[in-house]
Amino acid sequence: MLFFALLLAGVLVGAAGHLSFSGFLLAAGLIGGWLIAFGAREGVARLRRH
Repeated sequence: MLFFALLLAGVLVGAAGHLSFSGFLLAAGLIGGWLIAFGAREGVARLRRH
């Protein structure tokens, strides 16, 4: 599992090296927004279960 996580991280870092800076910031913003939405959804679900 760790090997595949490191392999995926290497692929993503390599792909980021070929993007323009604005494209990199856009992708980082989209991923960050998705992570925030996922965390908020999980937090709400946890509060509803208790």
